[in-house]
Amino acid sequence: MQMSTAHFRTAAISCVLFPFLFLAGAHAQAVGPFKDDLFSAQNVLETRDGGDFTIIDYDEMRDINGRDSIPERRVKDRYVSLKVRRVQENQTLPLSTGPLDVGRVGLDQAQSFTVIFIHGRGGDRRLGLNDISFGGNFNRLKNLAAENGGTYYAPSVRSFDEKGVADIAALIDYASAQSGGKPVVLACASMGSFICWGISRDAQTVAKLSGMAILGGAPDPALPKSAAAQARLPIWFTHGSRDSVYAANDQLAIYQKLRAAGQPARFTLFETGSHGTPVRMSDWRAMLNWLLR
Repeated sequence: MQMSTAHFRTAAISCVLFPFLFLAGAHAQAVGPFKDDLFSAQNVLETRDGGDFTIIDYDEMRDINGRDSIPERRVKDRYVSLKVRRVQENQTLPLSTGPLDVGRVGLDQAQSFTVIFIHGRGGDRRLGLNDISFGGNFNRLKNLAAENGGTYYAPSVRSFDEKGVADIAALIDYASAQSGGKPVVLACASMGSFICWGISRDAQTVAKLSGMAILGGAPDPALPKSAAAQARLPIWFTHGSRDSVYAANDQLAIYQKLRAAGQPARFTLFETGSHGTPVRMSDWRAMLNWLLR
């Protein structure tokens, strides 16, 4: 069969463009860099489990005093970009369980992914929107979501019981519907992990999630038998080795049970880190790119 000059040119162009189009599609969910030189260049002391378990060097003088202009209150300017506030809004969402106060960063609908952060006891949506405390790590998360076509929600959790779990299940359902079914990551810090564990027992809500991140959370002995485990939902734990609220070894035991059962799980341990270290030091870009895969 003969090929016309026009057909030949079309085929040639397709051969050149197709690999690039394929790669673009393959990386459609990738979260691009944001200040990686400041946040991702962490010193690895030990790694095992094929890279799923990592011990990171944490030093208070370097990672707090060297990073903050006012220790634990205000990070140095180079760690943040406040332009993201242009796409930030406080909302009260009319969810199926009732109105819920949230802070939203990024798109209101048709987002490529959603991240929902759950604060611990005594917090509200302001914690997850704080640009200048916690070493600027929430500012990085906000920018990662906004710059990559995603949405970040920081809700005010009214309680850490069944009612709180129902509220966040409704928010997950809302975010999934607004995005057209795109991936949702649920991240829970400290006592907020009770919300994650409640969600882990809800198979219908788990089906809408791409993964969970647990930052200095409470251990849940029932997790290995939960709906989340049955669905093989990826979970990334981060914890300080000197956490005096929830012992690192107790959380590590849960991770090891998940690993033994072949579940997708990762664990980052910050050597000498305290209870609040994961909120300051967790590498959001690395976690999102693994949980959104």
